[in-house]
Amino acid sequence: MADTLSTAARAGRPRGAAQLPAARGVQSADVVLRVLRVLVEAPGPMLLRDLAAAAGMPAAKAHRYLVSLARAGFAEQPRPGRPYHLGPRALELGLVSLARLDYLRVAGDALPQLCRRADETVALALWSSRGPIFVRWEEPPHPVATNVRLGSLVPVLRSASGRVLAAYLPAEVTAPFIEAELRLDVQARRAGEPRTRAVGEPRTRAAVEQLLAEVRNSGLARVSGDLRSGVNAISAPVFDHNGRIVLALTVLGDASRFDCFRNDPIARAVRETALEVSRRLGYRA
Repeated sequence: MADTLSTAARAGRPRGAAQLPAARGVQSADVVLRVLRVLVEAPGPMLLRDLAAAAGMPAAKAHRYLVSLARAGFAEQPRPGRPYHLGPRALELGLVSLARLDYLRVAGDALPQLCRRADETVALALWSSRGPIFVRWEEPPHPVATNVRLGSLVPVLRSASGRVLAAYLPAEVTAPFIEAELRLDVQARRAGEPRTRAVGEPRTRAAVEQLLAEVRNSGLARVSGDLRSGVNAISAPVFDHNGRIVLALTVLGDASRFDCFRNDPIARAVRETALEVSRRLGYRA
């Protein structure tokens, strides 16, 4: 799964959403995206001269970018001299965007009720190209000690959200991140660096496999000391109509009042809410 921050923002930016910093881009990428945007916004197929005029560039220059777009599948021209259409990859991109927007909306709609039921912070995390990332959250009326924010990346092995996602995603997707975290742990121990460890955090690949099997067996991941010391969390998977995990639904709270290993009502609430959201996405156990 790729990052969906922009999709989440369009669906309704949560409180405290961070703005991405302005930065210098790649000029050629900006130009090719301008050509693609003209195709996307056009009411139908476009001739080269019309497309070039709409993009504000000579036809020869527009043609070079269209060739690149066609090679990547984002544009196509049935025959030389005929109008250009959006290609199959553009359709695929749109369908993926719609699908992600849908499941984020459906799951997001369930957050307020779960927040009231658990009386703790609740959040949604998905797997991005950089690992587990929070995309939605809801906070209770009382003060909270969590530092969940839109776009926050969390570790795989030290977070309940990361453990749930890793338990159900293909191993080839998660393995590089898990190996990197295990290496960092070894390096920190060798260097004698102080480090807060989550309860049950594995140190070997065999321990990781045992942990993920336990998550799949129970349908829940529980972590004491998740994003920082003193914060407990419990997480459950959300599946789509194909039975693939798309989100981790997580409750986070101050360890002084939220014992994630003993609080059966919250565990039941997380599991039931995740299952209901999954059903609304077409999932059948």
